[in-house]
Amino acid sequence: MLPVRITPLKRAAIDEFFRRLSQANPEPKTELEYSNPYTLLVAVVLSAQATDVGVNKATRALFAQADNPSAMLALGEAVVRDHVKTIGLYKTKAANVIKLSEILVQKHGGAVPRRREDLEELPGVGRKTANVVLNTAFGEPTIAVDTHIFRVSNRTGLAPGKDVEAVEQALLKRVPKQWRLNAHHWLILHGRYVCKARKPDCPACIVRDLCGFEAKVLE
Repeated sequence: MLPVRITPLKRAAIDEFFRRLSQANPEPKTELEYSNPYTLLVAVVLSAQATDVGVNKATRALFAQADNPSAMLALGEAVVRDHVKTIGLYKTKAANVIKLSEILVQKHGGAVPRRREDLEELPGVGRKTANVVLNTAFGEPTIAVDTHIFRVSNRTGLAPGKDVEAVEQALLKRVPKQWRLNAHHWLILHGRYVCKARKPDCPACIVRDLCGFEAKVLE
């Protein structure tokens, strides 16, 4: 079977791509529920290999009891583990939540740091999680590449790359500055609900005429 051909998008097409996504959803938001940078950080750590819906169900009661590092430490790992037991890898994730809370209290005065290097030193926090926190909590124009963004970027020809870091760098280079702050959310939502993995909903796609995916189905 021949590989599916992808036509890389040109700059004008990329600008129009995001203009349409912006017009359809002017203020895109994460679907994770949070009240401050700390609860966002914890929610993103818990969301690895899990759905936002599942994380939200687990964290509503947890965050009602502990919405800061000190309160989370007071709960203890066993209680945190019980709250998040419906989430995959919950034992490791609960341990990471406690460990990162300890570091936040000891090294950062209980606040979530705004430096990538400090974020990536926290247990359970990699580049993608750091990018989400920097973007969503602190308004930095970072782009966290998850499976949805990786798929959309490659399939559409928006920012092809062999791995997530290559796609991230391509997006930062190719996405016009005016769209960069919200690009992360637009692309995730587009991948989650329209440009789906198994069966992309091309007829419902508002950027289908711009898309470089030559195997797209329009009926």
